[in-house]
Amino acid sequence: MPRITIMEAGLVSPELRERHGSYPQMFERMIRAVDESIDFDVVEIAAGEPVPDATGLEAILITGSSAGVHERLVWIPPLEDLVRAAYVRKVPMVGVCFGHQLIAQALGGIVRKSENGWGIGRHVYQVASGNGLIESRHLAVACSHQDQVVEAPQEARTILLSDFTPHAGLLYANGRTLSVQPHPEFDAEYATALCEAREGTVPDVVVAAAKESLAKPLDSATLGGVIARFLTGRTAL
Repeated sequence: MPRITIMEAGLVSPELRERHGSYPQMFERMIRAVDESIDFDVVEIAAGEPVPDATGLEAILITGSSAGVHERLVWIPPLEDLVRAAYVRKVPMVGVCFGHQLIAQALGGIVRKSENGWGIGRHVYQVASGNGLIESRHLAVACSHQDQVVEAPQEARTILLSDFTPHAGLLYANGRTLSVQPHPEFDAEYATALCEAREGTVPDVVVAAAKESLAKPLDSATLGGVIARFLTGRTAL
């Protein structure tokens, strides 16, 4: 069973962290719901820990972040280097939200602030048929983002999409790289708290609709299971 190295690219606010945990803790709960035996290492790159070399890493998960992939943060170029090295080595790798965008940018895609504005609350995504990972035709998952992938890398196939987010899920040609824009690690309570945190920044009508949407069921466990199996090599492509 591979050991998963979580690249913590963003920090949960102290008040929310006390109740919901850090992003790595959210992912650990999500993945251990599928297999309790999986072990993790956490690299706090957003807090200053150096980005490791791809050599020796067994599986990589890159979290979300309040940062944008275009920001001039000292750890972003080394993280892109890690992505490219891991891609060549075919190390199982998953990116979520910021991680999704970072992988796309590192491998030749284009990321920018969307003209559609903020995506928050529960969004429903169409699943591309014959993708080899997800059998459902649609997935409803919480999201929280302004930036998004607007042009996928040549190596990527879009497997999740919506009118709001045309490239919400990418599966790469090396068979070992997967990334998604929405957050399967978020429960409805945490996603609602993020909506409330946008009050005053995002139009009131958007916040209200997003909070209302989170009363409906989420398919987070389905997508979380896909990610867990992908990282542990249990899904044949």
